Amino acid sequence: MKEKNHPAHILYVEDDDTIAFLTKDNLQLKGYQVIHVRDGVEALERFRSKTFHLCIIDIMLPRMDGYSLAREIRKSDREVPILFLSAKSLTEDKIKGLSIGADDYITKPFSIDELVLRMEVFLKRSQVFRKMGYSIYSVGSLKFNSENHRIEIRGEKIGLTQRENELLQFLFENRNRLVRREEILNTIWGDDDYFLGRSLDVFISRLRKILSNEPSIQIQNIHGVGYRFLTGTTD
Repeated sequence: MKEKNHPAHILYVEDDDTIAFLTKDNLQLKGYQVIHVRDGVEALERFRSKTFHLCIIDIMLPRMDGYSLAREIRKSDREVPILFLSAKSLTEDKIKGLSIGADDYITKPFSIDELVLRMEVFLKRSQVFRKMGYSIYSVGSLKFNSENHRIEIRGEKIGLTQRENELLQFLFENRNRLVRREEILNTIWGDDDYFLGRSLDVFISRLRKILSNEPSIQIQNIHGVGYRFLTGTTD
């Protein structure tokens, strides 16, 4: 996490030198430590050799595209936030990026202020979510430690991305009751527009896949209204 006097280290992957120069310069002026690389292969090498707090990745990259890079990063690190920053603006492209394991998707052109705002969502927890604190949950064979971004199911340990972690904790805090979509979006994403609604659906699907080996947990979809996180207990 970003802390006072300890600036966040950012891996920034962009092959357009003009955009890269302006973005890197502005982020450095705001106190971030930014390592910029131009292609996916070098980016993966850098990621494996250094600890980063956040990755900003373009999609159309030389040698290895951004989607492939994100997949490789997720094989070894489920926690580091990944933000796609791309000119590919179709909803299908955004959903694909989130399905791969990204936490957010910003389309070009963009403002530095918008980028920083999105980055800070991941580099520091929102006030609403912070009030929930860290907790340990246990249902059936599942153990979930929200502080460590880890779950364990039948002895298998699985890492969670930051947004998966926040969403799962929110669902546990509101288990066995209907939670409206807008409540989830406003709490976790800070807004409830159309694309964020699609993003929520992607993250729910990701959690369903992760939790599929624990039969006592079910994420029930109430069409057009929201979700009910059923744990088989009201404790």
